[in-house]
Amino acid sequence: MAVQEAGQGVGRGSGPGVHGGGCTCGDCPHGAREGHRRAVAEFLAKREEFASGRGLPAAVAHSVSASRQWVSDELTQSADLVAERGRADGAAWLARLWWRTAVAVWGAVGVLLLAQALTAIGAGWTVTRTAGLVAAVLVGAALTAAGYLHRARGGALAPVIGEDNRLSTSRAVAAGWVLFAVYAVLVLAVELAAASAHGRRDALIAGLDLARGAGVVTVIAVVCGIAVVVRRVVGLRVLGQRLQKVRADRPRAADLLTDDSGRGGFADIQYVVISAVALAFALVRLARRPDQLPDLPWGLALLVLVSAATYLAGKYAEGGRPVMLSVVRAREAGDLDAPIRTGDDIEIRGAGFVPPGAQTADRLSRMVVRIGAIHVHVPLVPVPGGFSNPTDTLLTVPVPADVEPGRVEVQVVTAAGVETNRVAIEVTD
Repeated sequence: MAVQEAGQGVGRGSGPGVHGGGCTCGDCPHGAREGHRRAVAEFLAKREEFASGRGLPAAVAHSVSASRQWVSDELTQSADLVAERGRADGAAWLARLWWRTAVAVWGAVGVLLLAQALTAIGAGWTVTRTAGLVAAVLVGAALTAAGYLHRARGGALAPVIGEDNRLSTSRAVAAGWVLFAVYAVLVLAVELAAASAHGRRDALIAGLDLARGAGVVTVIAVVCGIAVVVRRVVGLRVLGQRLQKVRADRPRAADLLTDDSGRGGFADIQYVVISAVALAFALVRLARRPDQLPDLPWGLALLVLVSAATYLAGKYAEGGRPVMLSVVRAREAGDLDAPIRTGDDIEIRGAGFVPPGAQTADRLSRMVVRIGAIHVHVPLVPVPGGFSNPTDTLLTVPVPADVEPGRVEVQVVTAAGVETNRVAIEVTD
C-alpha cells in the first residue's frame, strides 16, 4: 500500500542518503514532501472511488446511513494522514527556508554591487558607492544572523509570518519600509564616517532633518502602526468569535495578495501594490540624493496613507459569525412531508459554516452539530472532485437515537471552533 510505503523511514531501492516518504528531516529531498504527495494521491483515489459508489463493504451496503458513516470515517482517517504529512512537509519547508532567504539577501547585495560597478564606468568610484555597499553588507549580515536564529520558523521571513502560519500583508509592508529606513540611515552614517571636510559632515547631518524626510517618517510610522493594530484587531475578533481563522500548513507568497481561502483580496492587493510603488520611488530618490533621507512627496505619502486606511477598514469588515437560518427534515424526491423523528436526516440551512481555508477534508470532518446534549459529527459525502456535505450554506446530519422526543435545540460548531446561534426543533417518537 502507498501509505505503508510512505510510512517507512528509508525507501526501498533508493540510493544511500535518499529517504522514503515518511522521513521528516529538514535536509531530505524526498522525505516529508514525498510522504505528503503519496498521502494526497491515496486520499484523492479513495474519495473518487467512494464517490462513484465503489469500495463499500457488503456489511454496510444495505443501509444508506451506515454506508455514509463508514465512508465518512474512512475519508476522515485518510484526510488526517494527509494533514499530518502536510504539517510535516510544512515544518521541513520552513526549516529549509532560512538558507534560501540568506541566498536571496546576498543575491540582492550582489546585484547592487554589479549595478554600482556598471554605473561607475566612466563616472568613477565614489565614497557614496562604497557607503551604499557597506550599508547593504551590514543589513545583509543582520538579516542572515536573524534568519539563522529563527531558522526553524522561516529564517528572515519569521517576523512577517502570522500566528495562522501565513505571510502577513501588514507586517511585510511594514518590514519593507523599516529595512529601507535602516539602509538609508546606514548609508548616511558610513558617508559621515568617511567624510573629512567639516562642511561635508554638516551637510550629511542636515540630511537627517525632519523637514527633508517628513514624508518617509510619516509613512513608516503609519504602516508600522497598521501592522500592530491589525494584529490586535484580528486577535480580538477571533477571541470574540466574530472571525474564523484556520491555521495553514505553511506560508506562501500568495498570502500577501489573497484572503485565507486563496481568493484575491482588493484591500491586500492595493496596499501591497501602492506601498511597493512608493518604496521604489523612495529608493530612486535615495540613489539620486544619497546624502539625505529621501524627500517622499506628500502627494505620494498621502496615497500610501489612504491605501493603509483602506486595508485597515477591510480588516475590520472581513469575517463574521456563522448563522443558522432554519432546520428542516431532509426529504428525498417523492417522500411525504412528516415530523422529525430520531434516525431521520435534518438539513441545517444558513451561512458561514465552512471557514475560509477549511475546505480540506480534515478540516471539514471537524465540524460538529449539537442536537440537544449530543454532539454529532457532520458526515463527509464525497462527489467527484469534492464533497456535497458539508457546505458553507447547508449541512445534513442524522438525528441520533439517543435524542429524547420533544423540543430540542440545534447548534453548529465550525472547524474553527466558532458556535452559531441555536434553533429549536420538535422531535417526535
